[in-house]
Amino acid sequence: MLFEFDDDQRLWRDTVRDVVAKECPAALVRAVADEGADPDPLWRTYTRLGWTELTDPADAVELAIVLEELGRVADPTPYLATLTHFAPLVPEGLVRPGECGAAVDGVRATRDGRGWVLDGTVRHVLDGDRADWLAVVTGEGVFAVPAGVASAERTPVLDPLLHMAEVSFPEARVTEDARVSAAAPDHARAVALAGMAMTMVGACRRVLDLTLDHVRTRKQFGAPVGSFQAVQHKAADMYVAVERARALAYYAALTIASDDPRRRVAASMAKAAAGECQSLVFRHGVQLFGAMGITWENDLQFALKRAKAGELLLGGAAEHRALIAEDLRQGSQGPERSRAPEGSREAERSREAERSREAERSRTPEQSQGAS
Repeated sequence: MLFEFDDDQRLWRDTVRDVVAKECPAALVRAVADEGADPDPLWRTYTRLGWTELTDPADAVELAIVLEELGRVADPTPYLATLTHFAPLVPEGLVRPGECGAAVDGVRATRDGRGWVLDGTVRHVLDGDRADWLAVVTGEGVFAVPAGVASAERTPVLDPLLHMAEVSFPEARVTEDARVSAAAPDHARAVALAGMAMTMVGACRRVLDLTLDHVRTRKQFGAPVGSFQAVQHKAADMYVAVERARALAYYAALTIASDDPRRRVAASMAKAAAGECQSLVFRHGVQLFGAMGITWENDLQFALKRAKAGELLLGGAAEHRALIAEDLRQGSQGPERSRAPEGSREAERSREAERSREAERSRTPEQSQGAS
């Protein structure tokens, strides 16, 4: 499994970075947050460039590259929800190009004649208020329904550019055709977690870049504050945290692209590392900016809020560390390793080592002290 970009991926990264810098500048992001500007033209640009077609798991690395760059600029479009929450749950080609979607988990589905009734209310649905389609995950399977069958209301959150909604299904009746699968695909959870982790990594990288620019130019006692050792230590810690989280996020994307069974744990590792990264980067970034970073006039606030909001979605770092630990615990109780053939040197060495361990355990404390 290669951890370096190939030539095509490097070209893709540079292309995406150039497009994002041109089409989603800081001025547009601030206009959306301050004045309620419509980000739909930006979404149409992503559609026209084919970025919304990265729905095949084999394209997970290329999708991760896009998400890192969009996380860096605090993208105001429904790209994250559509490509990492909605698309993995529904068949390819279900929605028309340019339509966006969201995923809803926690609704009840009951059989009603030849159709189904969806009932329930789910909070904190990413882009649930502006989606064209909803992928509804229930105990009876996944349903793909037009957003019009549900009511959605946007709820305010820390990140002013992030759309979170409360979505309600008041006994909505849908046809049998709306049930697109009996259960969520195995890779859907990994894609959602890896996508969120990659977005957080991009936001943290933006915090690091802005912080480094600030400490290079901000002077105190006649010298740039970046020349002070304590500041350098914090900046170095930020860099290490970002690179660690970034490596794990791309590793998760690689496991998804190669259909590796380790993708479940890899995705949790990526989300946990991204959560730990945002905590450290948030703290050090604000301190090195002298608290100016959380003021409305400073663009640092958008990256800080995007990273912090990502930690609160799909489980935090502590939750995913617990999932990883449980997975490792269960793995350690799995089938015994295959034994060496009877009569072989490996088998004889194994028996000799086992006899030595048994003899060591049977010795009394006095014997042990005498031997030493």
